[in-house]
Amino acid sequence: MHSHLGWLEAGVIGLLQGVTELFPVSSLGHSVLIPAVIGGSWARELNVSAPESPYLAFIVGLHVATAIALIIYFWRDWLRIIGGLFTSIRHRQVRTPDERLAWMLILATIPVGITGLLLEHTFRTVLAKPSPAAIFLMLNGVVLFGAEWLRRRQEAMTATVAASPASAAVAGGHLSGDSVITVANHSDIQVDAELSRMPIKRAVLIGTAQIIALAPGFSRSGAAMAAGLNRGLSHVSAARFSFLLATPVILAAGVLKIPDLMGPLGNGIRGQVVFGSVLSGLAAYVSVRFLSRYFETRSLRPFAWYCVVAGAVALVLVNR
Repeated sequence: MHSHLGWLEAGVIGLLQGVTELFPVSSLGHSVLIPAVIGGSWARELNVSAPESPYLAFIVGLHVATAIALIIYFWRDWLRIIGGLFTSIRHRQVRTPDERLAWMLILATIPVGITGLLLEHTFRTVLAKPSPAAIFLMLNGVVLFGAEWLRRRQEAMTATVAASPASAAVAGGHLSGDSVITVANHSDIQVDAELSRMPIKRAVLIGTAQIIALAPGFSRSGAAMAAGLNRGLSHVSAARFSFLLATPVILAAGVLKIPDLMGPLGNGIRGQVVFGSVLSGLAAYVSVRFLSRYFETRSLRPFAWYCVVAGAVALVLVNR
């Protein structure tokens, strides 16, 4: 595939990658479905399920730009968290919220990292086809709806308990057991301090939920946010933890594929890769700015509706 990835294709897919990687709507699912829906040369040439796919190398190359955008947006936070990691290593103990959050992110990333290395090729070649991707996109919407339903149920139960006189002695908003983190109008440092109080097992569970995104149509950020909501995080805390978790995972996935772009798979498309990456990075930066504010007051339901409707429409179009 030398010149088969056109500039228009590179631009469209680059923009989509930047947006859909962070919005809970599955970037890989869209990378499979958009070419199939458009049809023609797009469907023939932009095939992510091929064993040696230049299109896949292009897509994963875009991940580096997306990760860089996340690092730029959260650079102060990453300096603080990485500083906490080195301080913890130097003192051989975990004392501060930043130190605990650093180790929490590392441990929560391990399950999806190992699973991706072992099973990414199998999942992609078997499942990265239009019909399965459309079905998984609809199921992703169901997962988001379910997370919101469970969240509302938890809030109702918390409100009921808080209304009882016996609850007054235990009120205070700290994360213990299955209590809910409430961080409305708090700074990022305060949110991170609240996140650091999570039990390690809970953080690892949220990170492990990202494994489902190996199936195209399921969203990594959506799975992490849904798991976070289910385990007592607020929308803003779940979103922030999801974005922090995403950075090392997305960056590692991109870096591992960079050698492919330097080899024969990158011949004739390196200019398109740079073009798509610039657009992907810009779109990712705008997206994370928007979503960080959006989840301060809003829910996953609009994205759930989008996934269900878009998946159903795509399923009809790719099988017409």
